[in-house]
Amino acid sequence: MLLMQFSAAGTDFPSIDTWAPEEIQAHIGFMAEVNAKLVADGELVDGQGLAAPDQAKIVRAGSDGAPVVTEGPFAETKEFLAGFWIVDCDSPERAVAIAAHISTAPGPGGRPLNMPIEVRPVMSAPPLEM
Repeated sequence: MLLMQFSAAGTDFPSIDTWAPEEIQAHIGFMAEVNAKLVADGELVDGQGLAAPDQAKIVRAGSDGAPVVTEGPFAETKEFLAGFWIVDCDSPERAVAIAAHISTAPGPGGRPLNMPIEVRPVMSAPPLEM
């Protein structure tokens, strides 16, 4: 799984809500090209962008089992998950290569964002021995 992280504080790059419309379109176009290539190569299992953190809800079960809902992530949250890809690759090195390419998505002025992409294997089953 490839996890795309963004910084709400804008410490890595300017917040996307400050980008010009053509910069946003270039970014989205790049992601569409990435997805199309992964499909053509037979590597894409799924991939989705996620809504902004202000639309998130944190849910826990209350003492009676009923859901207790808190709006959005905690205010001090500075980074958030912006999207993900699940890829089926021949090797961990291939997953790293895909993540490195995604990291170069264009941002303001067309410059590569070099955003962090977390690469994490998806477990198919718990380990046999603990």
